[in-house]
Amino acid sequence: MGAGARGVEPGVAVVTGGASGIGRAIAARLVRGAHRVVLTDRDEAAARRTAAQLGARAGLRLDVRDPQAHHDVAAAAGELGRVRAWFNNAGVAPDGDLAALSDAQVREVVEVNLLGALWGTRAAFQAFGSQGGDVVITSSLFGLGPAPGLSAYAATQAALISLATSVHGETPPGVRIHALCPDGVDTEMLEAMNPAGAGHALLHSGRGLLTPEEVARVAVGLLGSRRVVRSLPAWRGAMVRGSGLVPGPATRALPRVVGRGRRAAARAD
Repeated sequence: MGAGARGVEPGVAVVTGGASGIGRAIAARLVRGAHRVVLTDRDEAAARRTAAQLGARAGLRLDVRDPQAHHDVAAAAGELGRVRAWFNNAGVAPDGDLAALSDAQVREVVEVNLLGALWGTRAAFQAFGSQGGDVVITSSLFGLGPAPGLSAYAATQAALISLATSVHGETPPGVRIHALCPDGVDTEMLEAMNPAGAGHALLHSGRGLLTPEEVARVAVGLLGSRRVVRSLPAWRGAMVRGSGLVPGPATRALPRVVGRGRRAAARAD
């Protein structure tokens, strides 16, 4: 993404969770578009290493659960020039029924996924100042409807979508916020899930996993647009949103969806 897309000029962009997966792909695309990228991750060594590999301007440690740490990153980004974009991408996805998750897992998914985006969005708006900019939140298609086996994760993704749609009505001129809701993506997060679990199968139940690069292309393409919620692919977003309107029938259809996902995952292996 360069200066030609929707008139958005390259500037400073912050990417959280940028050492791997979607975040790394977003950072790489931004660097290619001449943005000055501040790449962050909970693993400082991985952030520094990835920044050096991609040509990002900085690789910083950021625990997104810490509100002050976001402001520290914003200050560091501001030293590089005008901050135009902030990608709230960091996230965790514990799979399993809600009752089976530990207290620590439930707390972590809420604090990393939801609080991390809340703190990041506040810091981004402060960093933008009166000149404006874009916040892009990586959510999930499974925030649009029921996702048994991923209930705690899906709840935070639904909250992220609500965050974007609500804050959209609060932003001053020149400030834009977007929630990107991709289907299952081929990342380390997915690989870490229980291959026999319903959550793993749901993420495989579409027409093939997305690549991080496919998601990054759409995420960066949201800069400068007025699109608030974008599902990827659109047809799956409509299907999952529809299941949220009729959760009873959707739940009864779940065994077929899970079965399809398990067969798809087995073929992929």
